[in-house]
Amino acid sequence: MNKEKKWIKLIQKKSDEHAANELVSMYYSQMYGFVYKQTINKELALDLTQEIFISMLQSIHHFEGKRASFKTWLYKIATNRIVDYYRSRHYKYDRMSDAMEELFISGEEDFTVTLERKEEVERVTFHINELDLFPQQILRLKLFADYTFAEIATTLDVPESSVKTKYYATIRTLKRRLEEQNDEKRNMAR
Repeated sequence: MNKEKKWIKLIQKKSDEHAANELVSMYYSQMYGFVYKQTINKELALDLTQEIFISMLQSIHHFEGKRASFKTWLYKIATNRIVDYYRSRHYKYDRMSDAMEELFISGEEDFTVTLERKEEVERVTFHINELDLFPQQILRLKLFADYTFAEIATTLDVPESSVKTKYYATIRTLKRRLEEQNDEKRNMAR
């Protein structure tokens, strides 16, 4: 952690490129994994991860480290970038073209498993995207970044009890929406 603080100070004071590279290297795989779990698309995850680090470097001069750790601050940037992506116009087009392209490239045995996994992730992601920002942030940090309730509370600067309450209420809502969607599919199949 001392290295991390040293790198941050060097970036803030001298725009040190070596320190920036070290800091990005330290968190790159975590951020990429966080994004990939929510997109199931390698190229998109790479692009969004790059955008997250660009945003981080552009705003690092405002990071003080008093209210939250650097990691917490970085996950907040990442969560906001993912929310922005799913609200963008490009999302609907990218979703269809990338999914089909990647499926046709996979082997036949993997095709069915990949298709089912993508469809399930897309269904859940669709419903998460329909939520207000606060519950979206909570779900993304809990489900995709494996944050604890305490870490989420710190990241979002709200009481832990509020995070837990909102998380469980949102999970119930999400389950209900998915069940309704399954019921609609079954009724259409009849």
